[in-house]
Amino acid sequence: MIDLHTHTNKSDGTDSPRELVNKAIAQGLTVLGITDHDTTSGWEEAAQTLRGNLALALGSEISCLTEDGISVHMLGLLFDAKHAGIQEMLEETRDGRLPRMRKMIAKMQSAGIDISMDDVEAARPEGATLGRPHLADALVNKGIINSRDEAFQGMLNNESEFYVSHAAPTPAEAIAMIRRAGGVAVIAHPFASRRGVILQASDFQELVTAGLNGIEVDHRDQNPDEREMLRQIARELDLVITGSSDYHGSGKLNSLAEFHTDPSQWEKLESHADKRRVVRA
Repeated sequence: MIDLHTHTNKSDGTDSPRELVNKAIAQGLTVLGITDHDTTSGWEEAAQTLRGNLALALGSEISCLTEDGISVHMLGLLFDAKHAGIQEMLEETRDGRLPRMRKMIAKMQSAGIDISMDDVEAARPEGATLGRPHLADALVNKGIINSRDEAFQGMLNNESEFYVSHAAPTPAEAIAMIRRAGGVAVIAHPFASRRGVILQASDFQELVTAGLNGIEVDHRDQNPDEREMLRQIARELDLVITGSSDYHGSGKLNSLAEFHTDPSQWEKLESHADKRRVVRA
């Protein structure tokens, strides 16, 4: 089984990189993609834990915004972690998360919701990239909501009154940087309509021109009709079709490897990187 999209506690997952690798080994995965939000800080620990038949496709999920303000997530895999340009992009995106969080908290406080930055920091693991899931956890801890899932369907949805966008590269800029760093770019859950406003089919040609390699088609936040539409777009544009869990540990309902990528599609995707960067024991 090949799962190319997971998260650890270096961003908004609940498992350490070591714990995630151990779970992947126990479940018999052959390739695990670790793609924490806007960081590569979990790569070393994951690689040190690696053993047996599991291989790692290390990467990052880059937060992007279109010119129209639509939130898009771009999976960068197999890029050179020492590439200065991509590390600068990741750092700038991380830096934009703190003022964004403060604005969201201020909106909630104005609406009479008892939440503070201290509450969010208490819910965030040390060293983790700050994100909305940590705000969700803080709201759960205070009994304001029941779960992260409830938060993202309501208070933290992209169309919520409390939502605040943040400084981020455009999807095309992120793709171009991933490719310059030698990696491959896969757009994550682009038709996940329950998260808020989504891309249109007509948007993909620009991304292909920028260097897009694949589309995450099989994902729990995309219904069967949305998946079939994406599958057709991928075929028409000769893009790799992936399936992934978007696993976050106990933070979300997603189960490790609940969706996975066909080995032939993975082989095609890997061949598009400028070097063989899959990590093996």
